[in-house]
Amino acid sequence: MKHSFFALLLFLFFASTTHAQTRHSFKIADGHFILDGKPVQIHSGEMHYARIPKPYWRHRLKMMKAMGLNAVATYVFWNYHETAPGVWDFKTGNRDVAEYIKIAQEEGLFVILRPGPYVCAEWEFGGYPWFLEKTPGMVIRGNNPQYLAATKAYFTALYGQLKNLLVTNGGPIVMVQGENEFGSYVAQRKDISLEDHKKYSAAVFQQLKDVGFNVPFFTSDGSWLFEGGALPGALPMANGEDDVAKLKEVVNKYHDGKGPYMVAEFYPGWLDHWAEPFPKVKTENVVKQTQKYLDGEVSFNYYMVHGGSNFGFTSGANYDNKHDIQPDLTSYDYDAPISEAGWATDKYNALRALLKKPETPAVPAKIPVISIPEIHLSKATDLEDFKDKISPVNNDTPLTFEELNQGHGYVWYSRKFNQPISGKLELAGLRDYALVYVNGVKVAELNSYYKKYDCDIEIPFNATLDIIVENMGRINYGAKIINSTKGIISPIVINGQNITGNWDMYKLPMDVAPDLAKFKNSASAGKPAIYQGTFDLNKTGDTFLDMREWGKGIVFVNGINLGRYWSVGPQQTLYLPGCWLKQGKNEVVIFEQKNDVMHTVLKSTETPILEELKPENGLPK
Repeated sequence: MKHSFFALLLFLFFASTTHAQTRHSFKIADGHFILDGKPVQIHSGEMHYARIPKPYWRHRLKMMKAMGLNAVATYVFWNYHETAPGVWDFKTGNRDVAEYIKIAQEEGLFVILRPGPYVCAEWEFGGYPWFLEKTPGMVIRGNNPQYLAATKAYFTALYGQLKNLLVTNGGPIVMVQGENEFGSYVAQRKDISLEDHKKYSAAVFQQLKDVGFNVPFFTSDGSWLFEGGALPGALPMANGEDDVAKLKEVVNKYHDGKGPYMVAEFYPGWLDHWAEPFPKVKTENVVKQTQKYLDGEVSFNYYMVHGGSNFGFTSGANYDNKHDIQPDLTSYDYDAPISEAGWATDKYNALRALLKKPETPAVPAKIPVISIPEIHLSKATDLEDFKDKISPVNNDTPLTFEELNQGHGYVWYSRKFNQPISGKLELAGLRDYALVYVNGVKVAELNSYYKKYDCDIEIPFNATLDIIVENMGRINYGAKIINSTKGIISPIVINGQNITGNWDMYKLPMDVAPDLAKFKNSASAGKPAIYQGTFDLNKTGDTFLDMREWGKGIVFVNGINLGRYWSVGPQQTLYLPGCWLKQGKNEVVIFEQKNDVMHTVLKSTETPILEELKPENGLPK
């Protein structure tokens, strides 16, 4: 009995020491990053917990370590955690950021934390909760008490999750960013004085310190934007700067004439929009630039080393002179060294060859990939049947998503006309994509990407006009981020007349998979439909749903929203992680907005299709 008890004590001792983490010290001093008293160069990769299924976090972090990196950088997405005003979620789905950071420490990686409050990141609304602008007097990213009260609450909640993971408390978090790319915003918002901009960024920076973050701070901006973005007491880092001499010169100017020198965002790939070519960055260029940094004693962070996926409604949007919105793809593959599904690419192998040391671990095994036989769709229900079970909101004029207290998804606007009217329908306030029907017959597709806001229309006596509007993701970068209202945000005009009175609005947030148990097979070509099917598996693995024969919509598998698809491409597949599948019965639900043809099956493929453009018929290219 004594021997058994002694053996148990030995087991517990060795188990505890095996999992114990070495405490480290970290500071910025004498022009260097100092780790445990010695200068260190940081070789980091950006990878976001929210874009990776939680069961795969360790695999992806092992992939980073095996590439020869010693740190991981991650944004924290405020809107991913404050799901409703004052309601915080740090546990469900992929939200357990503390666990992600703990796993990084277990895998021998330090952590660079980028909490925002604004993050950009091709993420919905740049990380802001959609409901912020409903607060009276609130101006996001500005020096006003309503906004600063909200950021303080966010930082306080986040610190409560992460305080034990700061390097000062034995954790792996060695640096925290103060705001994000603020110099860019200063340059974009010349209507605000530099003094007021500086008051705002200083206030947010002080909040981070006040709530308890007590590790070194940094900022990140283009090297020509430091005047607006740099903060006293934070190390300035230059995003995308490939000229080592210029990097050192500009950092010296804003950091007492000395380093350390780091590129907070070194781009081995680039972001992607629907209806636009998939950009690529050559491997040899990334390797060559990495060597420049190594030779110049410059630390760096690959943005992204692994992009992952914009699951659900998390993707954001940009804009330019030709497009009022450029919605980001569901895939955030980014042409990164580690692919969307966690595979080692040629770029990965080339960088590993450059960065690995004798102690660098082996590349972990690839997660198995499977092909699912054709999934037969057993039910197809007209969206109108689903809509008819919803109580509408009635108003004299169309209401926005925000006025309807809805963040994402779709709103069905409907109005009955007792008298005929015809002419040009103008939807100047469309945000972002609309299908227009008269008496159930589609007459137009309008959307902000192509700046197509009007169509000819003829509404007969005693007819119904239906306009189904999709929020394709709020702006995540640029001055227009403050104009992120969704739905129909200005009067609907027909033949020069504002159409007012008796508008019905049906809320379709699609925050959970539609349940078709009580609905019949009522779908028909040309009208939006919800499809449902089941499939059996004897083994699980990653796969990709092949959406090339579909139009536009979203897909749920086992209740999880995989994200948007759109026939314009270049993305034609949806990544389906094997950890979200199960042996035995699985369920798929598809909301197909256009439904130009009826579908009976859903196909899969073992390889992603991310570079196949198919511009919309009849619309500008």
